[in-house]
Amino acid sequence: MPDPISDRGELNEVLRLVQREAEAYLDGIDTAPVRPPGGLEPEAALPSDGVGSLQAISELIAASVDGATRSTGPRYFHYVTGGVTPAALGADWLASTLDQHAYNWVGSPFASRLEQISLGWLKDLFGIPAAWSAVLTTGATASNFVGLAAARRWWGLKHEVDIDSEGFAGLPPLPVFASGYLHASAVKALGMLGIGRRQPRILTRDAAGRLDVAALAAALDGLGGKPAIVIATAGDVNTGDFDPLAEVAELAGAHGAWMHVDGAFGLFAATSPQTRHLVRGIEAADSVAVDGHKWLNVPYESGFAFVRDPVVHAGAFSAPAAYLGTEATARPVFGNLSPEMSRRARALPVWATLRAYGREGYRAMVERHLRLAQRVARQVDESPDLERLADVPLNVVCFRFHPPGVAENELHNLNRTLGELILEDGRVYFGTTDYAGKVAFRPAIVNWRTGEDDVDLIVRVVRELGARLVGSTAPAG
Repeated sequence: MPDPISDRGELNEVLRLVQREAEAYLDGIDTAPVRPPGGLEPEAALPSDGVGSLQAISELIAASVDGATRSTGPRYFHYVTGGVTPAALGADWLASTLDQHAYNWVGSPFASRLEQISLGWLKDLFGIPAAWSAVLTTGATASNFVGLAAARRWWGLKHEVDIDSEGFAGLPPLPVFASGYLHASAVKALGMLGIGRRQPRILTRDAAGRLDVAALAAALDGLGGKPAIVIATAGDVNTGDFDPLAEVAELAGAHGAWMHVDGAFGLFAATSPQTRHLVRGIEAADSVAVDGHKWLNVPYESGFAFVRDPVVHAGAFSAPAAYLGTEATARPVFGNLSPEMSRRARALPVWATLRAYGREGYRAMVERHLRLAQRVARQVDESPDLERLADVPLNVVCFRFHPPGVAENELHNLNRTLGELILEDGRVYFGTTDYAGKVAFRPAIVNWRTGEDDVDLIVRVVRELGARLVGSTAPAG
C-alpha cells in the first residue's frame, strides 16, 4: 500500500465496518466473560508494505474480540472503572472525527467553549464555587498533578520564590500531610513535581488509615505558621471512606495551609442527598481532583482539576510563545492550565453525557449504585465463609474469604490465590488489596449498566471458587 492518500476511497467502508463490529460487541457486553480466553499474538516486525485500512482494521477487530478485557461491561468491578454511556460514546466518536486541537480558542473555539460549559456544569454538580479555575485532564493522576502544582507554586511564592521559573534551589523541604488513605496517584504527582514521594507525613489513628485529626492539628501548630500542603481523600479506594473534609478545611484555614482534595470517584457523593454530607467542606478547599472515566462513565481518558486561585493555577502551567499568540482574559487557554499543550477535544463526551442525563440522571445512577453496594454488603454478612472488613459508606465493599477452621496466618495466601482465580474465571472482575494488614477484595460499583443480577455474581463466584480452592488444598482424609 503506497501513500495513505490512495486509501481515501476506503474511509466510509472502514467506518461502517467499525460501526457493525461495535454494535455486535456491545450487544454481548452484558453477559460476556470479562476476561476473554484469547491472548496476544507474538510481536511482529514493522511491515515494509502496508495492507490497507480495511485489512488492518479487520485484523485489529479480530484481535480485540479475542483479547480485549470487557471493562466497559457491567461486571467489571476492578480499579473503580466506569463504562461509557451512549451519549458519551457517540460524542467520543465525534471527537475523533472532528479531531479538534483544544489548546486555545484560536485552535478550536468549539472545543474551548464546550470545555468551558462542561466545567461550569461539573462545578455545579459537585458544589464547587463557580469562580474557581478549572481544566479537563486525562484522569485523576493528571488532576492531582495540576492541583499539587498549583499548591507548589503557592508555597514557593510564600517564600518569595517563583518555583516555576527559579526551581527549588535554596528552599527548605515542603511539608505535606495526609491520612493513610493517600492514593498512589497523588504520591506519583508529588514525585513528578520534585516535592518527593517520601515527603508526605502520614497521620493515622488506626490500621485502616483513618486520619488522626488531633495529630494533624499538632503538626500544623508545630510549623509555627510556615506554609504547608494537606492532602485529603474523598473516597478511599479500599473502602470508599472519606477523610473529614470539613475538619481538615478548618485546620488548613486556621494554619494557612493549602488543602488539596483527591476526589477521584468520591466527589460524586455530592450528587445525592444520601451521601452529600461526606463532601461537606469541599468549597473550603484550595484544589480538587476528580476522575471522569470512573463515575461519570465517559471514555478513557478524562479527568477534572479545580483550583481556587486562577492566577496561581495559570502561573504553574503557562507556556508563552510568539507563534501561539495571545488570548483575551475572558477566554481561557486550557493548554496553559494543565501539562498538555496538545489536547484532544475531551469536552465532547463530558458535555454530551451531562446534557443527555442531567443532574437527576446522575443522582439516580449514583443512588442505584449505593443500593447495589449495600446489597452486596448484606450478602457478605449473611455468608458464613465471608468476612466484611469495613463499613460501606459509598460504592466499595471491602471483604475477604474466611472459611471456618482456616487459621489467620493462612488467610493471606488463601485470599491472594483466590483473587487470581477470580480474575482468570472472568465472570466478574476484581482483584485483591491490602487493608489493615489483611488481603481483601474491594469490588467497586460505578458502571452505568450494572444491575442486581451483575452484583449478585460477586458473592456467588467468590464462594464457589473459594470452596473449590479450600477443597483442593484440604489434607487427604
